[in-house]
Amino acid sequence: MKKILVPTDFSNEAEHAIKVAAQLSKKHNCELILLHMLDLPLSHISEGVPSDLPEAVYFIKLAHKQFAEVMSKDYLNDITVTEMVDFHDISTGILETCKSHDIDLIVMGSHGSTGLKEMFIGSNAEKIVRTSEKPVLVIKNEHQDFNIEEFVFASDFENDNKETYKQAVKLAEAFNAKIHLLMVNTVANFKTTARAKVKISDFIEGTNFTNYTTNIYNDETVEKGILNFSHIINADLIGISTHGRQGIAHFLNGSLSEDLVNHAKRPVITFKI
Repeated sequence: MKKILVPTDFSNEAEHAIKVAAQLSKKHNCELILLHMLDLPLSHISEGVPSDLPEAVYFIKLAHKQFAEVMSKDYLNDITVTEMVDFHDISTGILETCKSHDIDLIVMGSHGSTGLKEMFIGSNAEKIVRTSEKPVLVIKNEHQDFNIEEFVFASDFENDNKETYKQAVKLAEAFNAKIHLLMVNTVANFKTTARAKVKISDFIEGTNFTNYTTNIYNDETVEKGILNFSHIINADLIGISTHGRQGIAHFLNGSLSEDLVNHAKRPVITFKI
């Protein structure tokens, strides 16, 4: 991991994300990029250079003033930090920044149980979580010491999840964390314990990682199962796979994908299939 991107709207929730990203930057000796997107009407911006637009000039100056306050924080000492202000559709701009700057991880804040939607206007944040090619770490609360010891990896353990599991293993190894492999059984999609264990065993075959547990948990919905199991073991992090336009954790249906990230009180990291 060499570069971490934190989109910020200068809210308290965004600061929680910056603090976690700063800890990760120090641990892995990587660069931290802070990005503020100014979502001005594109019709008012000529060739991407809005310097002659008074409103744009005002918001640019305001953003840099707010960045100056952020950059003065002690938790950013001894870290290479780059601040960026850009004009773009917010979700698209964040994803394009990832590509142009070869970002390895996105860390973003969320407004608690009211959902990711509030932070970046409408469904922009949900789009980022769904469509980002890079892992996205969603932070809900302040973490003075962001450490991962108990890491839940929830999946349906189909073959297309294997690459995301390898990413989860790398993360677990970096933190010396234990992975709790979790399959949630529901009435609508029930598997016997024996069948579920065989499926999980086949899924992880060939992966040289031994610090894990295998868990089959019964609940009303997949979302409730993940949240309840994570609560029981006091997980430090929940990991799930995303499947592009089909939504977070493609084994979920409808709005449950967004609900999982919105309702979890602990950090959630998503990996793109």
